[in-house]
Amino acid sequence: MKLYYYPGACSMAVHIALREAGIPFDLDKVDLAKKRAESGEDYAAINPKGYVPALRLDDGQILTEVAVLLQYAADLKPASGLAPKAGTMERYRLMEWLNFISSEVHKTLSALFNPKITPEWKDNQVALFGRRCDFLVQRLGGKPHLTGDKFTIADAYLFTILGWANLFKLDMGKWPALQNYAARVAARPAVQEAMKTEGLIK
Repeated sequence: MKLYYYPGACSMAVHIALREAGIPFDLDKVDLAKKRAESGEDYAAINPKGYVPALRLDDGQILTEVAVLLQYAADLKPASGLAPKAGTMERYRLMEWLNFISSEVHKTLSALFNPKITPEWKDNQVALFGRRCDFLVQRLGGKPHLTGDKFTIADAYLFTILGWANLFKLDMGKWPALQNYAARVAARPAVQEAMKTEGLIK
């Protein structure tokens, strides 16, 4: 199995999940501008969508989209507890979080990567992100993780995207609960290993 990734991108959520689940995998860093993997492969042929992550399965199939890959990793190792059993209400609640993070947090912040973003558009996205942070704090309450006491793939995803706030120099001091949440996730050994491997920390 091979994960095509870019350091700190949403692919890091999948990287974290694979490590948390104890699944053997290889990494292949992608030059997103040149659409070329470090191995020399043409990434446009691997994932014509042009972005990471992509996962090459052992049978050669390519699977894409971060929320799907997260669930795939969790389902490969059910004993890891990274996702509740399929078909349960708990699983649907997890999927609810994955969809919210994807459409309301990930997509809101990813607009800031656009070099042609106007000041007005940027202000709108930052304000929207702030409202999403307010909601996250409210829903977290005093829980250590999004769904309760257990770390899940939703936490791997949210942690990865919240990390972009530092990249864009957004002030997260308004949400100390989210800062504490991110620190808890960052302290996990699998998360530390993923970040070190991607060159994000020493």
